[in-house]
Amino acid sequence: MPLPPQTARSERTRDALRRAAQVRFLAQGVEETSAEEIALDAGVTLRTFYRHFTSKHDLLFEDYDASLQWFRSALESRPPGESITDAVLAAIDSFPFDRASMYEIAALRDRELDRHRVEQHIGRVKAEFAVEVERHLLRQGTPEDDDATFLSSVIAQCIAAATFTALGSWMRSDHTDLDELTRRTELALTLLERGLTPLPRDVSVSRNVKLDKTAPA
Repeated sequence: MPLPPQTARSERTRDALRRAAQVRFLAQGVEETSAEEIALDAGVTLRTFYRHFTSKHDLLFEDYDASLQWFRSALESRPPGESITDAVLAAIDSFPFDRASMYEIAALRDRELDRHRVEQHIGRVKAEFAVEVERHLLRQGTPEDDDATFLSSVIAQCIAAATFTALGSWMRSDHTDLDELTRRTELALTLLERGLTPLPRDVSVSRNVKLDKTAPA
């Protein structure tokens, strides 16, 4: 199902602001860039800017926030009965990652912001990621008793930790190929499926998950 017109317009506006901010930040630095300049470059009013972001610094985290929104929509579109690890992998793999852009924004964050603030925001996104995984588990028919809810939370937290570790490892590596991100995420999730038993060195992971590179319905 396509996004409602108002939601689609909002997403386009946020994307325009993100792109405008990145160009300005890279050209003249974060502190020398004003919200007014970003809004002007994006073709919107300053009032519209503040409807979407509380400050220009929020745009330094928009790559994480946009990824979380995509993941939420993609996970909701996965078929019933699919294993949670396959669903998560497919949802992640469908996101149109721009590694060069992500690397530039990450470098800006590290240079312009206090490390604690960066870690705090990423921790929040990771926690929200885990919430989406837990909701997906419950939508798939997990019994709603105390133990089942607790275990769903444990599974979700483990998947979030594995996924963010794979993403961080990929970002720090010299590999720019998105297939390498998929491979690392698969290895991490397969390790969880095996009950944290170390994988043999010659392991070959293949899930045969049908991945959709277009925007989720």
